[in-house]
Amino acid sequence: MQQYIIGDNEAGQRFDKYLKKLLKEAPDSFIYKMLRKKNIVLNGKKSTGNEKLEKQDIVKIFLADDTFFKFSGQKQDTISNGQSNCADKIIMQYQNAFQTFPNITVIYEDEEILVLNKPVGVLSQKAAADDVSLNEWMLGYLLEKGIITVDSLSTFKPSICNRLDRNTSGMVVCGKTLAGSQYMSRIIKEKTLEKYYHCLVPGKILINERLTGYLYKDSASNKVIIYKTEDEIPAGRLTKAEFIDTQFHTLKADNDCSLLEVQLFTGKTHQIRAHLASIGHPIIGDYKYGSAAINKKYASLGVTSQLLHAYRLVFPPTQEERFHNISKLVLTCPEPEIFEKLRAQ
Repeated sequence: MQQYIIGDNEAGQRFDKYLKKLLKEAPDSFIYKMLRKKNIVLNGKKSTGNEKLEKQDIVKIFLADDTFFKFSGQKQDTISNGQSNCADKIIMQYQNAFQTFPNITVIYEDEEILVLNKPVGVLSQKAAADDVSLNEWMLGYLLEKGIITVDSLSTFKPSICNRLDRNTSGMVVCGKTLAGSQYMSRIIKEKTLEKYYHCLVPGKILINERLTGYLYKDSASNKVIIYKTEDEIPAGRLTKAEFIDTQFHTLKADNDCSLLEVQLFTGKTHQIRAHLASIGHPIIGDYKYGSAAINKKYASLGVTSQLLHAYRLVFPPTQEERFHNISKLVLTCPEPEIFEKLRAQ
């Protein structure tokens, strides 16, 4: 028999949805059959699965150990303390990620969310099974601090809420709790979380303009194409082109390079990089959309990737007591040293 006590991260969802996370390898028909036969009960009573879970509810699952481990996606290869080797492997995976990137730093943390400074070269999320990403680092951090347990990961896994390109640095927000993840996803979708970036472009550029356009992603080349108006989009690409909206503002301009602040009103793949390149101001170090000659020049000064940094987040006001800590909160994140080095040239 397996027993679970519902906590904050499980409360509020339907019982059957919870069971589908816990027994992720089980067919739906099996789960509902076990409910009918009272092999799965909620607070000691027969359940249909459509009940809304509340904190401190007790779930009991009366299945043979091999059946439970099979449908939960674990192996029954137990060790002396009764825990599964599978759990140990999970812990090791996240611990290794936590140790792999010692230069990841915490910008802000409360009970609901975590904001991290992602360095250049680190994936936000896995692109392949063997990848190690910021997401795994975050889980390793939460395990190390005792904020989550391996058991809790079976029904809720904290995750990052926004992504940055591998070679873009700066702030990434993570939901530590289900409520935190849902809140962040909502304000990102509603575009009330203001996101600002800093970037360096070659030459003396004076700009203070909000530009719109349409972005089409070519999956074959993993590049995007920017069209200024809908009329410019070829018929075959029209349905897949996405509207983009970007504000550009010069903070400092020298003859060699200019520091721009960029505000994203839409967040599409490579939006800032491609939008700047489309108006003739590619980001220094951008080997996909930039100038080969300019990138070669700056490579000799230590530039190895695009100089784009998620610098500032401005959270919207909220009356929700649970998120009063981040109501109107403004966070900034220091730029990589190479930014200051180039501006000092």
